Amino acid sequence: MEPEDTTQRTANLQQTNTSGYKFQGSVEELLEAQKIVDSWGIEGKIYKPTREYQHLLRELLIRYKYRLDTNFAKMDRIVHPGIEQFKQRVYNIEVSSITFGQWNRLLSSRREDNIIKSLQDYLEIREESIDELLD
Repeated sequence: MEPEDTTQRTANLQQTNTSGYKFQGSVEELLEAQKIVDSWGIEGKIYKPTREYQHLLRELLIRYKYRLDTNFAKMDRIVHPGIEQFKQRVYNIEVSSITFGQWNRLLSSRREDNIIKSLQDYLEIREESIDELLD
């Protein structure tokens, strides 16, 4: 989200920082929100700093639950070849036979069944009863 119009402020108070938000609704609400975004047309998923596009985003914020993401894709907002190379190097590091990039996609997917299966298969993490663990 871009800040509201700050052109009337003094130079030191004119904002250019953006804020990112992480969806916190149910899977059903996510599918609903995706349909709304799809209705914006082919370029609806392409971020734009325009007033019209920001209005559409604010409508989603009002309608569904989001949390402020303070680490919102800081590196993704900077276009620089060195940063892109760094990201590729990091995303290609393997942890338990899966790259960081794959872990990132998996854990961001909100597909609990896939996440649980991967945690069990790759990290040997199992869901246990607290009562059984304490006995």
